[in-house]
Amino acid sequence: RPCEALSCWVCFATDEDDRTAEWVRPCRCRGSTKWVHQACLQRWVDEKQRGNSTARVACPQCNAEYLIVFPKLGPVVYVLDLADRLISKACPFAAAGIMVGSIYWTAVTYGAVTVMQVVGHKEGLDVMERADPLFLLIGLPTIPVMLILGKMIRWEDYVLRLWRKYSNKLQILNSIFPGIGCPVPRIPAEANPLADHVSATRILCGALVFPTIATIVGKLMFSSVNSNLQRTILGGIAFVAIKGAFKVYFKQQQYLRQAHRKILNYPEQEEA
Repeated sequence: RPCEALSCWVCFATDEDDRTAEWVRPCRCRGSTKWVHQACLQRWVDEKQRGNSTARVACPQCNAEYLIVFPKLGPVVYVLDLADRLISKACPFAAAGIMVGSIYWTAVTYGAVTVMQVVGHKEGLDVMERADPLFLLIGLPTIPVMLILGKMIRWEDYVLRLWRKYSNKLQILNSIFPGIGCPVPRIPAEANPLADHVSATRILCGALVFPTIATIVGKLMFSSVNSNLQRTILGGIAFVAIKGAFKVYFKQQQYLRQAHRKILNYPEQEEA
């Protein structure tokens, strides 16, 4: 031990307080931060490593990395420690692979169910049995992807903007959608449909449930059509058209309501 007075920068105790304590000079610091108790530094390193004994720790003052050594391990403990490190590094990749695989096979299952729902149960099974397995593995998971991408195309907004622009030339639109051709005092700001997670989940659910709705609408409105595929396609087109018309009307009324919004004067309180 050196003759100079020692002071621990962690607990601020000196060598006079505890003459049996072990001291260490772990970095390039000088002066009052040069020496530290071995036990205090061990606790401080534990706090920084947060359970990861292989994490590197540096001095907060001079940024010199601490030289941390461990006792030699026996062969059995060394193998177990190596296996533990390999598993810890491989688990994130394995979890990601399991998640991707689960999503993929869920999409394959959804695609197969959709084919049987749209074409017919027996006809759908026949089609998939005759199809090439590679084509099924690639084609079936693209069905939910295409449905979601199709749902993200907001064609009603494009139609509504065109009608607002040219409605003064088509007077018949005013009788169907009141207020489209009327001038507005201001242009209100419209929200981004993908700005919040609620709209994103709504798009996802709407896209995945669309084949079921198309099948139901097709059976209700086109029961005279014998082909399941044609009936479902017609039902899907009818549903999209009817839903789009109501959506255009609803959004136009919301637009007009926002455009004619007024901010009132603050009511003055009568003095007593």
